[in-house]
Amino acid sequence: MSTTLSSIDFLLLGLYLVGTMGLGLWIGRSVRTGDDFFLGGRRLPWWAIGMSLVATDIGGTDIIGVGGAAYGHGLAVANFEWIGCVPAMIIGAFVFIPFFWRTGVATIPEYLERRFDVRIRTALSICWQIFMACNLGVMLLASARMTSVLFGWDETSCILVTAVLVGAYTVVGGLAAVVYTDMIQCTVMIGGCLLVLVLGVVEIGGPGEFWSRLEPEQRSLILPIDTDTPFPWTGIFFGLALILSPAYWIGNQAIVQRSLGARSAFQAQAAYIWGAVLKNLIPVIIVLPGLVAALQFPELANGDQAFPQLVSHLLPAGLRGIFLAAFLAALMSSVDSYLNSASTLIAHDVYRRFIRPEADPRQMLRVGRLVTVGLVIWAIACALVMARLDEGIYTIFQTLMSFFQGPAFAVLLGATLWKRATGTGALVAFLAGLVTTVGQFLLNNATVCRWLGTRPLFRIQEPFLYYSIWGFLVAVVLLIVISLSTAREPEEKLAYTVFR
Repeated sequence: MSTTLSSIDFLLLGLYLVGTMGLGLWIGRSVRTGDDFFLGGRRLPWWAIGMSLVATDIGGTDIIGVGGAAYGHGLAVANFEWIGCVPAMIIGAFVFIPFFWRTGVATIPEYLERRFDVRIRTALSICWQIFMACNLGVMLLASARMTSVLFGWDETSCILVTAVLVGAYTVVGGLAAVVYTDMIQCTVMIGGCLLVLVLGVVEIGGPGEFWSRLEPEQRSLILPIDTDTPFPWTGIFFGLALILSPAYWIGNQAIVQRSLGARSAFQAQAAYIWGAVLKNLIPVIIVLPGLVAALQFPELANGDQAFPQLVSHLLPAGLRGIFLAAFLAALMSSVDSYLNSASTLIAHDVYRRFIRPEADPRQMLRVGRLVTVGLVIWAIACALVMARLDEGIYTIFQTLMSFFQGPAFAVLLGATLWKRATGTGALVAFLAGLVTTVGQFLLNNATVCRWLGTRPLFRIQEPFLYYSIWGFLVAVVLLIVISLSTAREPEEKLAYTVFR
């Protein structure tokens, strides 16, 4: 695609990047304390937070990857948004998010210490810190591999440019800069993808012609277990809708942190509802283009080529620049969100908790910025190392989230909804659930077994969504059994940490 870009495309792209950087740096002028940096001073409006939630969740790799999955597997991919996001966001809005806001915490692990003890806070925080730090490198590498094709640059240059652009306004402006730039990025992303969809459907002959030409399996939202698909209804319902989705929208620090910076509990609630409304549009703009490409270009060797092929085929000079701005917006919104949230975890759950509990707001601001700079450097180094490794590294790190989110969600549910849950029960349940998911993966993954020089003991022919089910169930059972066998938590602690 780099050979098809015109001067006006690059001009539009440059203006967008300069505008985004300028907004983020301008917001940074008002950041004076750690509370400003990590939570936007708790002055963020609901409409900006809701758009930031959507932008954080949908990255550039999602635009390419989800469109490619729809190219190969049809409309069922939309379940990851309609079933995998919207219900959990509504439940979070009416139960968990305003509750977390009222506790006044900055991180989810901090809440778990207030509810239980420092052991479970440390265990969960370490998991999130490892995942986020490594995933930042993955995001930079994935971004570089796409932008290097678009611009003709080498991967190292793309990694450095992306890291500097996003790191600059995140270091200066903190969460407020992330949220307000995400708001612009969400608008650009939706507009650019919608433009591709509309032009593609018009070229086919209109919505009626487009829908009638699709095969029945391409139009189906529910796929049976016995089909050759990574998205059977059992995995979607039991693994995604019941466990991974609520764990993500209720317990993911990168997501929840935005609502913790809202002006009030009501605005935190409204932000999630507004985000859920926008989420209904996302499958339309990133899944349907994959189906348009399946009709227009049925012989593509790789489904990930679907979206870029549509862009090259449909968009004239100038409009390509708009789409590339949308694409880069999606990339940047994911990186800046994880960068800010990872720095919050380290600053609050490590520095303030164990190193300097008496740190004042200005010290926390300095630490937050230093940690963010360190994470940028780490992400660059991590991306450069991963660039030399097997491509399977990307899939492995994406699967990491399914390992600990099931057990973490079980503990979070017990903490917020069950007064009898204890700290010992929570810690054992979380660690046992983590061992269950990781152990199941190691025993059944052929690639890992080759690395270890062993053979799989048994095979499970289902997608990774199933790992979260077993981790969640093991954690729930142990949380109940051990909590009932240990002393109750003090009543004065439960008064403000259990949902009523």
